[in-house]
Amino acid sequence: MPHDGQDSTVQPTVHLPDLLTLTGAALAPVGEVFDAALASVRAMVSEGGKISAALIEANQAAAHALSWLATYAESLRQMQRWAEKLDAEGRFGEIEQLIHQIAFGEYLAQILGGIPMSQGEIVRPQDLGLDAGALAGMAAPDVQSLIANGNSQAARMRLAELLQQQSGTITFGASGLEEELEMIRDQFRRYVVEKIEPVAHEWHLKDELIPMEVIDELAGMGVFGLTIPENLGGFGLSKASMVVVSEELSRGYIGVGSLGTRSEIAAELILCGGTDEQKSQWLPKIASGEILPTAVFTEPNTGSDLGSLRTRAVKEGEDYRVTGNKTWITHAARTHVMTLLARTDPNTTDHRGLSMFLAEKIPGTDAEPFPTEGMTGGEIEVLGYRGMKEYELGFDNFKVKGENLLGGVEGRGFKQLMETFESARIQTAARAIGVAQSALDIALQYAQDRKQFGKPLIAFPRVAGKLAMMAVEIMIARQLTYFSAWEKDHGRRCDLEAGMAKLLGARVAWAAADNGLQIHGGNGFALEYKISRVLCDARILNIFEGAAEIQAQVIARRLLG
Repeated sequence: MPHDGQDSTVQPTVHLPDLLTLTGAALAPVGEVFDAALASVRAMVSEGGKISAALIEANQAAAHALSWLATYAESLRQMQRWAEKLDAEGRFGEIEQLIHQIAFGEYLAQILGGIPMSQGEIVRPQDLGLDAGALAGMAAPDVQSLIANGNSQAARMRLAELLQQQSGTITFGASGLEEELEMIRDQFRRYVVEKIEPVAHEWHLKDELIPMEVIDELAGMGVFGLTIPENLGGFGLSKASMVVVSEELSRGYIGVGSLGTRSEIAAELILCGGTDEQKSQWLPKIASGEILPTAVFTEPNTGSDLGSLRTRAVKEGEDYRVTGNKTWITHAARTHVMTLLARTDPNTTDHRGLSMFLAEKIPGTDAEPFPTEGMTGGEIEVLGYRGMKEYELGFDNFKVKGENLLGGVEGRGFKQLMETFESARIQTAARAIGVAQSALDIALQYAQDRKQFGKPLIAFPRVAGKLAMMAVEIMIARQLTYFSAWEKDHGRRCDLEAGMAKLLGARVAWAAADNGLQIHGGNGFALEYKISRVLCDARILNIFEGAAEIQAQVIARRLLG
């Protein structure tokens, strides 16, 4: 369909079945580039035939560039998998075709020309030590055709037109998930539209805690026990179901989508590292929402360096006494139990002396947020992510029952925590998708309603292009996240895939929120407009559950072996 300034002879979509043939053929050259980059970076960081941590740090930009290249390669593989599945089911419609071709056209071009790790850090092939020979495969006609024609203005304008027709629906483009998961999505989307979206912005502006009524409703809907086994009080559903629920709740408000994160982390810790007695005691209560958990790991001077924690737990008879300080503790005041990481071996200075506790506390009130003896706290005022509030905590001879040492053995805390990172990062990637989708929802509606120079904003190519790219990158991050959940559900190690999903999802959420605000112009800078909240909420995603730099470091070390 022609638009202002657009040649009516330009076809926005590549002719099928050529599209799937082209995109499928592009995967091998991308794989060759990655293999060459892996070998190049491995040579940079090796000494005496072994990977050197010091050399990885010295060549940090190249190592992290490798992580981003690997993330792009896996993203394109999952987009191809998604497209072929939809095509086989007869559901690969025009909107899906456009998303697919734009995704390949843009990401292939970025692999050759520069992948943005952040606004001011562009990864180029030479940063990975790649020369023209290593990139020769990218000159293949299939790849060049997608780069030249995949992400065209005609394609973006047509996709924006289709987005308008689908405005208000669950997602833009078929997700590729099973019908049961889409039914779950629909249930939570209806709840969010009715109960969360009308009031979330007011909670944010007033910096209010999410009402207990909402938490009780979520408990009744099974949010806190989704993946807990049925024999322990949960629903025994897949991690994929957790992703869908987190995505839709976060689409309404990240604080609501993040309520389940506390339960997910606590339940995973107990399932992986707890005794049978601890599982029986705690998991049914977490699943029902009878008790609310919070994660108490980070300290003021450690940040991401959890291995150097200084909070100590000293055994006193059968119990422990905890002394130290923690910070950035989400939802700390009105919860019942803390998954608390502390040092039980004073002779250690690294992760080997850490233990995990299920530390009980009395839920606080507005008047007295921390009534438990031996524990104090103060709120940290934040830009966004406000619905559960952030706190600094102080422990002074705080008592923890000996029976609440997770697993009943000291020194396993860090390992136990590491075992939760796959699920936590999958869930965080899902929250990022929800935030990004919220930004697209809000920006699309504004672009349709706002008139300038006699026509709606969406009629202008750059506005339409922004909206189209939001939809494309949301789908890319979504498919990468679904794949990591699928791997987890099938019992496969997926720390790499989960890390990639979180890394990309956080960048996509920030880009969507930033572009959404730009579409609003000056109004976007006004607190009364929802997009201002979404921008603040999106910013945290690149920091918590592993900052982008830490995430890239972890991925790089895994890739390099």
